[in-house]
Amino acid sequence: MSVFFDSPISQDLVAQGDVETLLESIGVTEGIRVAESGEYHQLLAAVHDVAEHVLALPDYIACTDMEKYPRQNVHRPSTEEQEFGNAWAHKFFIQGNPNGELLKGKTLCLKDNVNVAGVPQFFGTDAVPAWTPEADATVVTRALDAGVNIVGTTICENFCNSTSSFTSAQGTVHNPYAAGYSAGGSTSGGSALVGSGLVDIAIGADQGGSIRVPSSFCGCVGLKPTHGLVPYTGMGSGDPINDHAGPIARTVTDVALCLDAISGKDDFDDRTLGSHVYGTSNYAKNLRSSVAGMKIGVLVEGFEHRLVNADVKRTVQNAVNGFAKLGATVEEVSLPLHLEGPAIWTIQQRFAGTFGLLGYANGRRGLFSTKYEEARQPWTNETFQKLFPSTKNTIINGLSLMKNYPGLYVKTMNIAQQIKDSYEKLFQEYDIIVMPTTPTVAPANVDWKRGDSPMSALKPSMGITTNTAIFDVTGHPAMSLPVGFAPSHVDDSILLPVGMQLVSGLWQEQKILDAAYAWESANEWREVGVPDVKEQKLHTKL
Repeated sequence: MSVFFDSPISQDLVAQGDVETLLESIGVTEGIRVAESGEYHQLLAAVHDVAEHVLALPDYIACTDMEKYPRQNVHRPSTEEQEFGNAWAHKFFIQGNPNGELLKGKTLCLKDNVNVAGVPQFFGTDAVPAWTPEADATVVTRALDAGVNIVGTTICENFCNSTSSFTSAQGTVHNPYAAGYSAGGSTSGGSALVGSGLVDIAIGADQGGSIRVPSSFCGCVGLKPTHGLVPYTGMGSGDPINDHAGPIARTVTDVALCLDAISGKDDFDDRTLGSHVYGTSNYAKNLRSSVAGMKIGVLVEGFEHRLVNADVKRTVQNAVNGFAKLGATVEEVSLPLHLEGPAIWTIQQRFAGTFGLLGYANGRRGLFSTKYEEARQPWTNETFQKLFPSTKNTIINGLSLMKNYPGLYVKTMNIAQQIKDSYEKLFQEYDIIVMPTTPTVAPANVDWKRGDSPMSALKPSMGITTNTAIFDVTGHPAMSLPVGFAPSHVDDSILLPVGMQLVSGLWQEQKILDAAYAWESANEWREVGVPDVKEQKLHTKL
């Protein structure tokens, strides 16, 4: 480091007294002696020189084969081209490998936090200008190699910080079954398009329920895999602990096929160190349409929570009874720590989410988007004001918690490990546990405008992740499976999809897929729960 001591750069960046000012910011007012101040100033200047040196080095970017997979007709869709309000972020076409087998002939859309080289990304915000990734996310390359045709990126909610579908700066997304109702978030656009039948598969991201919540609301099968099963390289991160990528489709088979295509170890992503070798999984081929001999636990705390709507509870309970008819052993189970999930997720996410939003995330290997960081940093009065209240709230909460509870994150993660261990113990006895994915069907969208009450913006999402968020912290695989309809609490003549959440032990995706496939094979979910569902005039193109 001494080679940088005499660099003129440091004199411009570090002023006398900066050392003392930095220490005062953490409450240390007598941390160094006066006689030492000059030398610490010199050392501080040196590390700034090192920082400037690193910034001047050329970036390292994963190679994307643009000749093999050219991007065609990349454009922001017109009003006439949009679906369900504003489901599309950008439309384009990338033809998959004609020799690919798993996903040949299928169409795929990507949540707008998934990097596609040459395609501008919004990440649901207008607080910063759109940036254009220089390399494809790993899941994009793998899906194309499997033969899928990618048809666009789809709206995600503001910095992926909401389970509503009206928070994106690019516009509101409506439920495919009823205009004016939420498509869920934060993978809102992709779930609406898949639920409607316009696109076969979406790849989403899930940090608190962002695959499963919109899948539940839109009548999709959505899988959040075990943490690290699917690479997160080239995707906008909420927090490395919570980051999960996974498929959304209309059938369990398509979810399994997509999982085979995109899962497996990635040399760039240290989250995937426990995963299988890429290309060796057989989730789709191994699907079983029988649950005979399977032991299924009905999680009492997931059903009896005060927020769970009676119609949703009844619909999911009827679906669970279907497992018993198919030969599974079905029993009630209790895990009281499940009820601590929302609190543990909230604290963990506020700390880590704030670090990420402020550009302080650290502690893992990977390839990251410097284009995104350059567009986002630093925050200013102007850019902060443009954030949606949920994103503002994350930063405000996180800064306060860091200042007032410096040991809280450590204890939170200890309890998270306790909950994870408790689930794992439960999965030694039960193959899967089940509960409602969301406590209600899709709520109505809010016509929120910048300057309106922050609470009015946040209220529609409150409590939605009661059963989903904890499994992002523990990393367990969890799927939302559509199992019927229930009436809206706003208008009981409006019938909306209900999702059942299936959870299993770490790396036990096959058990979830098998149970879901067996239930799906034996039931037509659109005819379950409400006899006159066919009479509703649906806003879909099924």
